[in-house]
Amino acid sequence: MAILFISDLHLHESRPQITRAFFHFLHTQAENAERLYILGDFFDAWVGDDDDSSLNIEVANELKKLSDSGTQIFLMHGNRDFLLGKKFAAQAGAQIIEEYTSVDLYGQHTLLLHGDSLCTDDTEYMAFRQQVRSPLWQQQILSQPLVARRALAAQLREKSQAMNSLKAEDIMDVNQAEVVRIMRGANVKHLIHGHTHRPARHAFTIDGETAERIVLGDWHDKGWAIYVDEGKTELISWPIA
Repeated sequence: MAILFISDLHLHESRPQITRAFFHFLHTQAENAERLYILGDFFDAWVGDDDDSSLNIEVANELKKLSDSGTQIFLMHGNRDFLLGKKFAAQAGAQIIEEYTSVDLYGQHTLLLHGDSLCTDDTEYMAFRQQVRSPLWQQQILSQPLVARRALAAQLREKSQAMNSLKAEDIMDVNQAEVVRIMRGANVKHLIHGHTHRPARHAFTIDGETAERIVLGDWHDKGWAIYVDEGKTELISWPIA
């Protein structure tokens, strides 16, 4: 049975075509999979598990159906949905996993990341990341009324878009030295992540041994997934109508 990886769907009420494409993916490619890993930025924003929007409920219900059919589902936080919690995971029949999780893919030990922690050249973003990943900051945000959190999420999205438009493209990509450092520390030669929206397979060497970093694409005009079966790893895409 195959193992699937997806990332950066950025599900939002304003993008119903992406939600429909995701549900089609669940009903076709994922329904016979052994495991499905969602590596962050699943939602375009997540303001707390108490957000009972119709989108959140519908997504949880569809994931629960897949889980009940026998597919294990794993969720990792991204830079847009780092407040996603155990309540939603339980409703979706999923398990939250930490960043820097290592998994065995048919004997191939592979490190999983969202990917934003690798973008160390973007010092402004890294400082912001450290702030919002603080448990105290998150507790303070979650204590605010839901309407205030929704407004804050909209403000952060607008700020992020404005800031990114002013940055050089290479600053927002991963730092290769950081990639090697993380992989060496985890004792792996294979890495899967998203975040950068630059789908590709990158081959390089670590301490004289062949290594590979596979980057998932974001769901926009195409859907992206990594398909792993015994003896085969593919980065695949398909058009979204």
